[in-house]
Amino acid sequence: MAQTAQRRLPAASPRKLPRWRGFNLLDKFHLDWSNRPFEEKHFAWIAELGFNFVRLPMDYRCWTEPSDWTKLREEVLREIDAAVRYGQKHGIHVCINFHRAPGYTVASPPEPKPLWTDAEALKVCCQHWAHFAKRYKGIPNTQVSFNLFNEPANITPETHRRVVERVVEAIREQDPKRLIICDGLNWARDPIEELHGLNVAGATRGYDPFLISHYKAEWIQGSDRWPEPTYPLREGNTVWDRQTLWERLYKPWKELERRGVGVMVGEFGAYNRTPHKVVLAWLRDLLSLWKEAGWGWAMWNFIGTFGIVDSGRADVRYEDWRGHKLDREVLQLLQSM
Repeated sequence: MAQTAQRRLPAASPRKLPRWRGFNLLDKFHLDWSNRPFEEKHFAWIAELGFNFVRLPMDYRCWTEPSDWTKLREEVLREIDAAVRYGQKHGIHVCINFHRAPGYTVASPPEPKPLWTDAEALKVCCQHWAHFAKRYKGIPNTQVSFNLFNEPANITPETHRRVVERVVEAIREQDPKRLIICDGLNWARDPIEELHGLNVAGATRGYDPFLISHYKAEWIQGSDRWPEPTYPLREGNTVWDRQTLWERLYKPWKELERRGVGVMVGEFGAYNRTPHKVVLAWLRDLLSLWKEAGWGWAMWNFIGTFGIVDSGRADVRYEDWRGHKLDREVLQLLQSM
């Protein structure tokens, strides 16, 4: 899997992540919704538009035999291999994420055995990550990283540390040098203080205030009754503006980074029911804060309701592009940051 792209990807380490900029690709996001091969043209388009990063949030059930979660399906794993090759070819860093890991997910349905307390689930999760580590051993960290779990929630820092430590050990038994990124607790909002010393980087999110990012999102109960958002946004006694975003969300992560833990924003964006002008104003502040902090980011998603292609907004004048509908205004904002 030699890199053939002309542009060089930046160095990456747990202590200092590059200012990657890119998108999440959802081709294996959820077994019930999608389990299709990644498409090379999406990597080519992302590179053409000036970006250099993709995160692959995946459901482990996509590559697992339904009757035995310890048996991995080689034909599906080869489709993930292809995504790594596409990244190498087009100068795109590929971050492999278990959005649904054996024993944990923020999606539905929940896992039958919880990773955080069940010994079998932890053993199987370590097995899966060890397989990926062995599979991609030798590929530089400039090209591939691992993002262990998506948005851990409702667990203690001590439990998080114990589980991550086991999984990291399993990965490093196969590939001692692999770059590992861990989402913060509280759905990736809280800095990974408890993981300090494990030589892992951290990832946060760009979804706050939720009243903007998930307005009328069908999977959020009651969001159809929220008032139409504005920006800046008043929520109770809080006025969400650029300063509030920094103080409440990102300043603690910057302080963690000063202690030698690399930071990035693994997901961000707004659902397509939020007014476009509000999205633009809010994103401008978020992106400018991350630029000043020197952090990379990945929008959720590239194609779809949070993205720049085929997002399905009712208040956008789309541009016909490659047989799709392109939101040129959001694209230009991303490119400028």
